[in-house]
Amino acid sequence: SLEKSWRSGRWLKTKSSMAGLLFPVARVYRLLKRGSYADRVGLGSAIYLAAVLEYLTAEILELAGNAARENKKSRILPRHIQLAVRNDEELNRLFSCVTIAQGGVPPNVLPELLPKRHGLLKPPHKNVWSQEF
Repeated sequence: SLEKSWRSGRWLKTKSSMAGLLFPVARVYRLLKRGSYADRVGLGSAIYLAAVLEYLTAEILELAGNAARENKKSRILPRHIQLAVRNDEELNRLFSCVTIAQGGVPPNVLPELLPKRHGLLKPPHKNVWSQEF
């Protein structure tokens, strides 16, 4: 895609479009330079970091969209992001120290608290003494 700027008789190509990304490479590059993480910052590192951020975002949004669809919702809520992250082993490890606001807690119901299955119960024996006194 081309940037909406006309300079010297042609449209400008953004760093993101040249790298084939949606995340803003120029903004990541600027933040890396201003953050004083190193004396010098290469453009390749900004492209790589933007690609990693875009991949992680797409992964989380895909899982959260599936969680929203399972709950018959058309909008992704913080609860769906929480369920998506906590149900995925790798994302759960990555976000182990992160609290998602309005996310709630993952459902954890003990098996003893679940209702008994009626199909597994035997019918009562015919010759059972009643408890009459």
